[in-house]
Amino acid sequence: MPLPVRLIAVDIDGTLIDSTLDVPEANLQALRRAQAAGVQIVLVTGRRHRFAMPVAEQLGFEFCLISSNGAITRSTMGELHHADMLPRATAHRLCEYMADFSGCTVLTFDKEERGAIVVERTDELGTNIQRWIDKNRIYIEEVVPITTALVCDPVQAMFCGTISRMAPAEARLNDGTLASEINVLKTQYDHRDLCILDVLKHGCSKGTALARWAAHLGIARHEVMAIGDNYNDIEMLEFAGFPFVMANASEDLKQSGWAVTLDNEACGVAAAIQEVLAGALRCT
Repeated sequence: MPLPVRLIAVDIDGTLIDSTLDVPEANLQALRRAQAAGVQIVLVTGRRHRFAMPVAEQLGFEFCLISSNGAITRSTMGELHHADMLPRATAHRLCEYMADFSGCTVLTFDKEERGAIVVERTDELGTNIQRWIDKNRIYIEEVVPITTALVCDPVQAMFCGTISRMAPAEARLNDGTLASEINVLKTQYDHRDLCILDVLKHGCSKGTALARWAAHLGIARHEVMAIGDNYNDIEMLEFAGFPFVMANASEDLKQSGWAVTLDNEACGVAAAIQEVLAGALRCT
């Protein structure tokens, strides 16, 4: 039986992994069966490549990883396929324009050493993403002013805080001043009172990176399946011919007309893959 999809794109946080931060066995088995049947797998995440690798390694096979919300496309073996860096001149203007949110600002760079993550301080960030800070501490460098760190193009900038703290930050980022230079992607977890605003090069997103990777593989968009749970997944879901949103996503995303699968605690990724590939996988 011919496969209805040839490429499956899966978000990590809130989608592939559950609250234990591991990939449930049912999700692992579903992805492994799809890969064995000839389907290309790609994880598409807001995480940095290195921070995503412990999850990727659980799958047990080589594949492509789109990280930093589409800015970096690199294989699990480390081969770089594409990089969409935020021009440092743009990043400099951004940091100055967002000076009122300096305590919430993070710059990331495509390297695996101290200075891969740059902040001015961690006290304000720590109240919201302390676990992330603890896991990435060896990569974090405090630089004041943060613009001093811009000796090369960063991967992206990030603003992180409570939902109320980030509301004016989001409004400022989207007021049109830098519209021709940046793309702003939001990830929000209401139950954690956490909002993350990722700022990338203009035109860069999970969707554009997925489209580019599918074209590289010679796969049409109607042969692409995507599964996500948050606002930063919207462009990816809009691109895919088979878009699925998790049951734990916000209500407005679930009202977008996309198929809704189970939540991440109930292995919604496995359920979505089973729904789309059931007949084909029975024949393999």
